[in-house]
Amino acid sequence: MNQLTSNEAEALAFCRAWQSGQALFTLQTSGSTGTPKPVQLTRPQMVASARLTGQALGLLPGDAALVCLNIRYIAGVMMLVRCLELDLPMTIVEPSANPLADFDPAQARFAFTALVPLQLQTILEQAPGKLPILNRMKAILVGGAATSPALEQALQQIEAPIYATYGMTETVSHIALRRLNGPESADYFTALSGVLIGTDERDCLHITAAASNNQRIQTNDVVEMLDRRRFRLLGRADNIINTGGVKIQPEPVERALQELLNQWELRPRLFVAGLPDERLGQRLTAFIEKEELTPEQQKALKENLARQLSPYSVPKQFITVPAFRETPTGKIDRLNTIRQLSIQS
Repeated sequence: MNQLTSNEAEALAFCRAWQSGQALFTLQTSGSTGTPKPVQLTRPQMVASARLTGQALGLLPGDAALVCLNIRYIAGVMMLVRCLELDLPMTIVEPSANPLADFDPAQARFAFTALVPLQLQTILEQAPGKLPILNRMKAILVGGAATSPALEQALQQIEAPIYATYGMTETVSHIALRRLNGPESADYFTALSGVLIGTDERDCLHITAAASNNQRIQTNDVVEMLDRRRFRLLGRADNIINTGGVKIQPEPVERALQELLNQWELRPRLFVAGLPDERLGQRLTAFIEKEELTPEQQKALKENLARQLSPYSVPKQFITVPAFRETPTGKIDRLNTIRQLSIQS
């Protein structure tokens, strides 16, 4: 018998603990919005979340699932719980950029999986021959990081329904979904059945659900509420940049930058942040991975951003970073990326 990898061993240990009836589980947050911290979740919370997902996606006993996320974190663990609770046969593979690498597209049959954007992008760009595996699925979840405009456009070639997820460790994975492809694609999230949502005085989302033990979870995510179940995600309140007294939400700037770069066939990862500035307080700065922009490109981006958004939404500088720091779940670690550059105002 081949020796188990650490991921396989941890998955097996979790499955045994679950089947033994263990009532309480401790998971780590990813650290993408702060210092990683342990969160305790109860078995009923995790069961409620798994059943909601099964109901929302129409999953049935016997539907085969591909588990290819890091099971040390909530997204991977909940794939195991869904399989165990919904009677879904599971195939567990090592988390990698292309989790379909070892599968024959003519033979592999899965009904359900969850991926991060990088995995989908890698399959589309480097292994398009694997697309039949995705096309045969009932549903594909994508989370862990935002999907870029270029990726969302590329996803239209996949026939299976793909859903962006909204959630966190404290809500036991996702509590809302957004269709990314096909005629039902949308720019807003819809809360799952039984999930109550609303906003505080900052327009930040709060969530109450069985998966949260019916306790209200207050987030720092700024949203636009469309009705009692639907919302647009605008960005994080703790990401807001105050430049010269004007408050800028960086996420719309990032999305506009990605769309403009995509027109030039450039698809680097990027983010926008505020650096200390004696005159402005914070200086709006765009950080771009690997891609060195020419002065002419920077000028064109600034002019377009000023027209599309506002003059205040134009980055004062563009900084190329050889490689972004990442959290253990593959999200961009903005704070540590900036720290590693030792940028001084």
